[in-house]
Amino acid sequence: MQQAYNDFGAWIRRRFPFRVQKISVDAGFSCPNRDGKISRGGCTFCDNHTFNPSYCNSCKSITEQLEEGKAFFARKYPDMKYLAYFQAYSNTYAPVPRLKQLYEEALSDEDVVGIVIGTRPDCLSPEILDYLEELNRRTFVIVELGVESANDETLLLVNRGHTFANSVNAIEAVHRRGILVGVHIILGLPGEDREEILRQASVISDLPLDILKLHQLQIIKGTCMARQYSEAPFHLFSVEEYIELIGEYLPLLRKDIVLERFLSQSPGEMLLAPKWGLKNHEFVHLLNKYLEKNNICQGSKVV
Repeated sequence: MQQAYNDFGAWIRRRFPFRVQKISVDAGFSCPNRDGKISRGGCTFCDNHTFNPSYCNSCKSITEQLEEGKAFFARKYPDMKYLAYFQAYSNTYAPVPRLKQLYEEALSDEDVVGIVIGTRPDCLSPEILDYLEELNRRTFVIVELGVESANDETLLLVNRGHTFANSVNAIEAVHRRGILVGVHIILGLPGEDREEILRQASVISDLPLDILKLHQLQIIKGTCMARQYSEAPFHLFSVEEYIELIGEYLPLLRKDIVLERFLSQSPGEMLLAPKWGLKNHEFVHLLNKYLEKNNICQGSKVV
């Protein structure tokens, strides 16, 4: 059967003649939504420790983190090449000379064949975009933007600190520079029901993004949202509900958008809810079975 969606794994294999793996690095960046420039405390759902591997520590140099990450993966794939993934916090939230120093250190590793930069839509100045455009001429670059929602009321509710218009402007600005654009969207944020989520799917699809990461909302212990949820619980998707939602969401997305992930996986000891108990590959297996059974394909409802 033909793949029901444009899968990142197949897409990245077409981009490189060798196996490629992301290695997360923590460069010690902060976030304007935490340090007081925009707000303090950050987004109500956020705890960056939920997606940082154990080797990922800003006390270590970029080179040290890459070496530890490579050692982890090389045991299984000795010929692997890597994309340095600047993931934690806002990885363009610094002056250009500092960004150059950090990015170029990563790219100086002979096994690193590209760079992935996670950041906020409001942390991309023209000077930073100039540098990223130049960098993109020399190596493989993806800029990942935490959009999270296309609804301004939701963005305000979760203390995101930017509007959806900011996200649109950032996506378009990165795209105009010829750089691959990735977008993160959280499905199931407070106040967003199925109808609203599907409305947003078409809105997101109309933007010039290349890669999409979907995440089910997870409530992380110690966050502001965890306190809100404990005081007044709101609906969280079950596995079955989420799979059905993805089944409705995918047909509304352009066929050329690459789907990199559907699932967030936070450490069990940090997760308050929902506790699905599924690994990523197990969820993808269930999703693919559902899509095949119901003959669902990405882009089938795009006008």
